[in-house]
Order: sequence, then C-alpha cells, then structure tokens
Amino acid sequence: MTKPQINHYLLFIYRIAVVYVLLTITRIAFYAYNASLFPDCSLSETLTIFKGGLKFDTTTIIYLNIAFIVMNIIPCKFIYNTMYQRVAKIIYIITNSIGLLGNVADTIYYQFTLKRTTSLVISQFANEENLFSLFGQFIIQWWYATLFFFILVILLIFLYDRFTEKQPATSNFKFYGTAIPALCIVLFLCFGGVRGGFRHSTRPISPADAGEYVTEASQMAIVQNTPFTFIRTFGKSGLKPMNYFNEDETAKYFTPYHTVSSQEQMKDCNVVIIILESWGREYVGFLNKDIPNYKGYTPFMDSLMEHSLVFKYAYANGRKSIDAIPSVVAGIPYVKVPYVLSHYSSNKTCSLAKYLGEQGYYTAFFHGAPNGSMGFQSFANLAGFNDYFGKNEYNNDADFDGTWGIWDEEFFHFYAEKMNSFKQPFFTSIFSLSSHHPFKVPERYEGKFPEGPLPVHKCIGYTDNALREFFNYAKTMPWYENTLFVISADHASVAHLDEYKNTPGAFAIPIVFYKPDNSLQKFDTTTIAQQTDIAPSVLSYLNYPQDFFAFGKNVFDTTKQQMAINYTNENFQCFYKDFVLQFDEKKSVSLYNFKKDRFFDSNLIDTNVPEQTEMENYTKAFIQEYTNRMIQDKMCE
Repeated sequence: MTKPQINHYLLFIYRIAVVYVLLTITRIAFYAYNASLFPDCSLSETLTIFKGGLKFDTTTIIYLNIAFIVMNIIPCKFIYNTMYQRVAKIIYIITNSIGLLGNVADTIYYQFTLKRTTSLVISQFANEENLFSLFGQFIIQWWYATLFFFILVILLIFLYDRFTEKQPATSNFKFYGTAIPALCIVLFLCFGGVRGGFRHSTRPISPADAGEYVTEASQMAIVQNTPFTFIRTFGKSGLKPMNYFNEDETAKYFTPYHTVSSQEQMKDCNVVIIILESWGREYVGFLNKDIPNYKGYTPFMDSLMEHSLVFKYAYANGRKSIDAIPSVVAGIPYVKVPYVLSHYSSNKTCSLAKYLGEQGYYTAFFHGAPNGSMGFQSFANLAGFNDYFGKNEYNNDADFDGTWGIWDEEFFHFYAEKMNSFKQPFFTSIFSLSSHHPFKVPERYEGKFPEGPLPVHKCIGYTDNALREFFNYAKTMPWYENTLFVISADHASVAHLDEYKNTPGAFAIPIVFYKPDNSLQKFDTTTIAQQTDIAPSVLSYLNYPQDFFAFGKNVFDTTKQQMAINYTNENFQCFYKDFVLQFDEKKSVSLYNFKKDRFFDSNLIDTNVPEQTEMENYTKAFIQEYTNRMIQDKMCE
C-alpha cells in the first residue's frame, strides 16, 4: 500500500506532533494510576493542569529532539538523502523512547517519592552493585508498565512512517525560498519553547513553574514530566540566599542554636537509634486506634509503644532513604536536594556522632546493604562515626536477601552482638532494609505475616518480628538497661488508608523514645515531632554540657514552639498545633486543619486563622537560616 506523501516541513511538524500526543498519553496514565494521591481534582482544574502540561512538554520535546530538529531544518538539499533520513529516524526513536520511558517509570515510582524523578537518581543509585538485577525485577513486577512502554514505542515507530516525504523543488529559488524562512521560524519557536515564553522578562521554565497551573502543590507532578525534571536539574544543586528578616528578627522566630541551661552532670547512657525502612505511621496499629477495626501490622512495636514516649503526630523531613540519615543523626533536613548529594555535602556539619564522640562515646553506624549503597557509608564517615558495619563486615552471603542486603533479623542479631563488644558508653544507629521492594520475606516466614492489601505489609510484619527478636536478645546483654532507644522511620511509603492519602500523610511516621525502666512512658498527642528533633532531644536527655546546633527542637521541652518543617513539590510544609501550612517561598498557598479535616476538604488560607502568621514567620526564618547557612558553610556555628 502506497503511503501518502506530504511536504518535508509538514511531515516534520507531524512527527513532532506525534511526540506531543504520546507524552500526553503518558500524562493521562500517570494521573489515572496515581489518582488516589490527587483527590478532589475537579474537571476545570484537570483541564488547566493538562494545559500547563503542554507547556512543559514543549520544552521537553525541544530538549529530546534538538538533534532531530537541527537535522531537518538545515537549508541544504542533502537532508532528503535516504541514508541521512534513516539516521534522523534512529535518533528520533531513541531520544523520544528514553523520554517516554522516564514518564512510564515515574508512573510507578511516584507513589514512593511523591515527586518526579530528577537527575539526583544517578547519584542515589551510583554505588548499587546489583543495579541490573534490580532493574530486571522492576520490569517483571510491573510488567504492565513495561508492556505499556513497548506499545508506546511501537506507536512511535508506526506513526513516524505513516507518511512519506515529497521530493524537494528542483528550483534553487523555490527550495531556499522555503528552507531559510522555515529555519528562522523553527529557531524562533524553539527559543520561546525552551524559555517557556517569548517575553523579555520570561526566565527559562523550571520545575517550580508548574505551580502556576495547580491549586494543590502535589498536583505539580501532573503538570511536569520526568524528562523535563531530569534535564532541568542535571548538575544543579545550588541554593539562593534568602533575606526575609534581619538577624534579630530571624532569631525571634527560629534559631538552630540550642543553649544548654542545665547544670546537671551528663549521663553516661548508651544511645541506640533504629531507623526503619518505609515504616509509615499508617502501618502501626498503636498510632491508629481512632480508625475503627484497624489493627495494623506491627504487634511488637505496638506493645513496645505502651512503655515508651510516643508522638501521635510525627513526621519525616523527606521522602527518600537518603534524606533520613542527615535529618535523624545531624538535624539537617531535606530541602530541595538531598544533603548528601548536594553541592554542600562537604560542608562542616555537627552530628550526634561528633557531639557524643567528643564526650568519650564510641560511635558506629550499621546498614545491611553492600558498603557504599545509597551513600550511607560516605555520610557516616562525614558525620564522625568511628566505624561503619555493612554487608561486607557481616561477611556471610548465606543471609543475603538476593536484592538489597542482609535480612533484617540476621543483621539485627549481628548488630546486638557487635554492641556487646563495644566499650560503654556508645552511640550506634542501624538502618533496616527488608521492608522494601521487591517485598519479600525469608522462605521460612512465607505465610506467617498478614499479607494486607499492599505488598509491603507482610515485610513490615517481618521487620516488626525482627525487632522483637532483637529486643529479646538485647535484654540478655549488660548494656541494655543503660540504653536510650530511639525508633523512627526513614520515610513513609505507599498509603492504603484514605486518611493518609494527603501530603501530611505522606510524611507521617512513628517516632519513639524507649528506656527499659519505662521512665519515658507517655503517649503525646499534642507535640508535633519530626526527624530533626531526634538529635537535639537525645543531647538534651543526656544533659549534654555544651551549646549545640541542629535544625530540630528538643521534644522534652514543651515550653518551646512545637513546629515541624518538611519540603515537597516545591513547597515548604509547616505543622503547628492543628494546622499544616504550605508555603512556596513567596506566599502561603494552603492551610488545613489536618486533625479535624483529614481529607483536606477545606482550605483555610487567609480566613483569619491566628496561627497562619506565626507559621509563616517561622517558615520564612527557617528557610533563611537553612539556606544562608548552607551556602556560607555555617552549619555548626
């Protein structure tokens, strides 16, 4: 069958239009698959979002097709050569397939990070020894996404060849009379497309510009596309100085300095911090007693919480594992870029390991993955830990889970044994890993833990049991009674309950302080806790004798402001009392009563809520302190 022939430039426009269509299809798929994470998005809002998406797609298409565009607008007759056009086709298929792959992958991955993937993913997985194995497992587990991607590529190839090209005019006058104006027009359109507009004042479009088309910060991910966020963040991790207040005003609203007033002698108490992979608050039955007929998946943790200081409202400072360790150990939250991957990762920092090390503590960090994984070992070294214990030190591949590292139960046992060999007092931290994709448990435990509606649930049950075994073993050791245990999560994970399908729910985690003598027993339903509070709270509990630096607060001091801050979708999120405020560095965009309005039906912004101004000032002061100190390398002074 003879294919229709059309003019070269019309064919070029058609092929670019094909990419627009396929990118739009992936946006529809992204939205449909993650619809539960974007509740109450009306039809008019959806149309506005997709309108904004076309703007971002335009920039992306230019980035992906720059070589193809140039090859087709050069005003030379050799562009009609069969071999030349074959090369152009190959470039077109490869670059656009990569772009489509990014969008399809993020359709699945978004539920774990709640943001489009950026270039930081390269650094995040750079040290993974089993990357190809992981990639293969992803392809198999999410086979429908893999199939969807291949269908898109087939469509791309089929539609590319749907028409053939007319031969150019034989007259040089007619050829160049068309080719040169076409060159100028395309270059002009590309210039405006990359910048996001043609006005002189228009700056190059950035991920934050998606906020123009949304009513909720989380919706920005629908407007954006993954190739765009990857390309626009490549090599960029810098912060810009902020100046909301003068120095005195800033200190009035927020300060990272912690002044010691107690004259009591410092306790020689051991400190053990356990960071649990993907343990969202949703999974813990003790923290969800207000949800009828819900038991959760953590019977041991529930029993331990009965004897601990537990916060009903506790939040992570990031959404990825790599965000958690600086937050927990050094009081440095995630802001825009994970600290350990940022341009400022070599800054001088202060951490629990350094502070306690100066007081004679032995310090060590444990993670059962291959050494170097996720940048944990590098940060542990920078944070001042004396030693790092990973899969290499465990040195027994018989307990390797086949994907990430050593099974939690075996590695927790190893952890307890190693601590028994340490001189007291010591400070150690362990990061679990079994409650993670591909959501497996050891064969001996198949069917033992409740499956639940999410595949992670049985893994939460397994790690909960590993904790039970760890504490039972630790109780037999001489250091146990003289130890402060702090248990938290690195971040929340995929939500099943509607109560957690909102932005606060995406950061809700357990934070627990446990002392074997039950001296800390309390269920705190008023304090707003966060990961960055752990370090200053531990130091205060120990009666640390010197002033110190951390972006969190001391949760034991209820006389101070009990706010928490995290960052998501280009917005700072401030928790205070019953409210959560979202602030985009220039203005507040939403305010909700997250305790009463759990489904976020009523935006209270600018409705004369007294706490709004207080929260705005606190957030601005926090941003200014964090940003300027990071830029100036003043994170310890």
